[in-house]
Amino acid sequence: MAKLIYLTNVSLDGYIEDEHGRFDWTPPDDEYLAFITDLVRPMGTYLYGRRLYESMALWETEPALAAQSKLTADFADVWQAADKVVYSTTLDATSTARTRLETSFDPAAVRDMKASATSDLTIGGAHLAAQAFRAGLVDECHLLIHPILTGGGKPGLPSDKRFVLELLGNRRLSNGVVYVHYGIRT
Repeated sequence: MAKLIYLTNVSLDGYIEDEHGRFDWTPPDDEYLAFITDLVRPMGTYLYGRRLYESMALWETEPALAAQSKLTADFADVWQAADKVVYSTTLDATSTARTRLETSFDPAAVRDMKASATSDLTIGGAHLAAQAFRAGLVDECHLLIHPILTGGGKPGLPSDKRFVLELLGNRRLSNGVVYVHYGIRT
């Protein structure tokens, strides 16, 4: 069975965006971009909330973004090669290929996706990921912790249920970002 992996950027105080909805404190340098590309390269499907999907869709809809360097082109290629499922009650259509729109999160459907997938899946967007955590679907948590305190905003992890984690790996990147990889104990 494929794993469902929660992968996100967070501030040191645990937020994915500040109190104004900004996450401009996460600009990637070359090492970070190469690292994240290699991290998501084997993933076959990305499960996204609407806001994260709209941010990530630029890797397909804005060709100038991919044309900036070999690293950005590689990331764009990896992103475009994966299937995407977007969970939204407000979108009428998606703007990228290989993308399916769902109006609600169905834990049973995600279990079926995991059971039939030939490669791992990622989930992104704090609200969507919290639903997957609560349903017991998340197998691993990959956090890229940025050296900033936002002082508030949208929490990156659910706070209404206890989860026991097992550290599987970590790495310090040159820009001060610390990557931690946890398994979810069941």
